[in-house]
Amino acid sequence: MKLFLGTRLVEEADASVSPFDRGFTLGDGLFETLRIKGGRVLRVEAHLARLAAGAGVLGIPLPALDLGAALAQTAEANGLSEGVLRLTLTRGPGPRGVLPPAEPKPTLVITAAPLSPPLPPARLVIAQGTRRNDRSPLAHVKSLNYLDGILARQEAARRDADDAVILNTRDGVAETSIANLFAVIDGALVTSPLSEGVLPGIMRAEVLLAVGATERPLTVDDIAAADEILLTSALGIRSVATLEGRPLLSTAAADRLRALIEGA
Repeated sequence: MKLFLGTRLVEEADASVSPFDRGFTLGDGLFETLRIKGGRVLRVEAHLARLAAGAGVLGIPLPALDLGAALAQTAEANGLSEGVLRLTLTRGPGPRGVLPPAEPKPTLVITAAPLSPPLPPARLVIAQGTRRNDRSPLAHVKSLNYLDGILARQEAARRDADDAVILNTRDGVAETSIANLFAVIDGALVTSPLSEGVLPGIMRAEVLLAVGATERPLTVDDIAAADEILLTSALGIRSVATLEGRPLLSTAAADRLRALIEGA
């Protein structure tokens, strides 16, 4: 595999990152996951806009290069017609301590992988062991510190589920460990607003634009009574089969959105 490191493409065997990089030592950085379809990297502008917003929150300077071109070069160099790119940006190496260096030298890495086969409808549970801090500015940043999601996903695995719905500090529905969540309630497609600690997902924005879904705070009781639940991420739209063991038989909204958005 070839990857983009710093300012150029390199072979995987020749790539190295400093052990003092703050992305490794402190999770001080950001990432974006992008889909390649038909040889084209999808929604590049939206992903780079979110990256820039997150970098602004963290105070990490963006590299002085064309990131869109770097993404396209990485996809082409790996011969991927259908695949996934991951762009990782860290603050770069730094001395011991939490305070960042006055003049950071960010590390940029772009890796590529084939697209996995479509996943079956997900079995969800409500996470009991972790909460999303809806009051933190990091709730809206796709940071390298993914430990809340990891804990929730581990809990889901222990409970024989595929993913877990993470609640916020007020017990409202935020999202799952890896995706935004939409529910069909009384015939309307609904999702929690960003103020509930929701990551501003790129596919989430596409769905809101395409069908005008309603944004309002959701409770556990709301989604427990939903006719359908679906999950959105940069890699696609996934139906939900069960929530806490309760079957959700409808996939109509997810099927319609896949045809409308993914099929475009």
